[in-house]
Amino acid sequence: MRTVNRRQVIGLLAAGTAAALAGPAQYAQARPAPPATVPNLGPDFLWGVASAGFQCEGHAPDSNWLRYVANNPDYDRYGDAVDFFTRYRSDIALAAGLGAGVYRISIEWARVQPRPGEWDSAGFAFYDSVLDAMAEHGLRPMLTLDHWVYPGWAAERGGWAHPQMVEDWLANARTVVQRYADRNPIWVTFNEPAAYIMNETTNGGLSPTDIPVMQQRLIQAHHAIYDDIHRIQPGALVTSNVPYIVGTAEPVVNGAMIDAIGTKLDFVGIDYYYGFTPADLPRLSPADIDRLWRMPLQPEGIYYALHYYSQRFPDKPLYVVENGMPTDNGAPRPDGYTRAQDLRDTAYWIQRARADGMNVMGYNYWSITDNYEWGSYRPRFGMYTVDVLTDPALTRRPTDAVDAYRELATGGGVPADYRPVRDPAACSLVDIPATCTDPVTVPH
Repeated sequence: MRTVNRRQVIGLLAAGTAAALAGPAQYAQARPAPPATVPNLGPDFLWGVASAGFQCEGHAPDSNWLRYVANNPDYDRYGDAVDFFTRYRSDIALAAGLGAGVYRISIEWARVQPRPGEWDSAGFAFYDSVLDAMAEHGLRPMLTLDHWVYPGWAAERGGWAHPQMVEDWLANARTVVQRYADRNPIWVTFNEPAAYIMNETTNGGLSPTDIPVMQQRLIQAHHAIYDDIHRIQPGALVTSNVPYIVGTAEPVVNGAMIDAIGTKLDFVGIDYYYGFTPADLPRLSPADIDRLWRMPLQPEGIYYALHYYSQRFPDKPLYVVENGMPTDNGAPRPDGYTRAQDLRDTAYWIQRARADGMNVMGYNYWSITDNYEWGSYRPRFGMYTVDVLTDPALTRRPTDAVDAYRELATGGGVPADYRPVRDPAACSLVDIPATCTDPVTVPH
């Protein structure tokens, strides 16, 4: 959910906050009292790490995103990102060493179909080898079919504004599914559809009149490939993850899409990063939308996001597909809050959500390494940090989150008597007004 979606979608916070202050429906019942201890997440909980093809692989073939970078002089030059393309074995070994059980990647359409009707055997051989390495380490793949990147030839025709796009997208997606369904992956059809659409308007020149067209085409493609996946892989788990937006912007930004595909979701995939209080708003400026490390962190917000979707889809499990902390080129945050502290506090609130009856099945940390954040290498999310612009060796340097994640994944979460380093806000804007009138608390 970075740059364009973080920069643009989080920019909708003001609209969401204004609407929320007008007074949506109140929280229906009082929140449960904070328990003295939190339950272990158990052996069936899925601990994962996340990445994306274009952002991490390097050695990129012609695509819409290579063109966006070339056309925007303000973007960092792409280079070879963190070079997952040649270092995938060691990166996968790092994930296995953390105790992770799931590794999310995307199968890049541009890599496997460089020209219409022509499949690249070398491109598929690369992903074959990546998935073989995951299997050797006991990692289950989570495969994203579209993480905002498509071939240059599709871009030349207008991308999602072109009537042929759905048919071409499905031809690729079906080829990928047929090849990899026997690996028993978890599937993500489209990464953050609302942010994808915004990105295409910002970088791809999608016209305002084509925005509803693109949305309908994403819905059509999701429906079709969902059915195909389930024909080939009975019992498959398929989602399209949403970038959770604070305030009442969430149903405005994500509602139309998730309502349309809700019957063809096996679980609700949620990406959560930032939370706000009323006190945060005056200090933020529009420029801060580009400085992700300045966005306020509110780990208890993940509880509110999970609660929102547990109420909206009470019969579906929930999976945190992305969550993490950005820093400014890897520098410590001015408030002193560390990545390990944020990770443990987040786990506490997931355990609280489970204790309060929410069916949370898994959690992915974004990201295993730093990556190309859609135009910039400056925001750092990685558990292993990589100085792409200054270190030709692209050394993976562990942050304090490495040991914290390993403790969580191997121990089933934080200890039962853990207390968050950061107290929950007295008035959160994550799902207002209930998060102000009836906020979560911790026992002291």
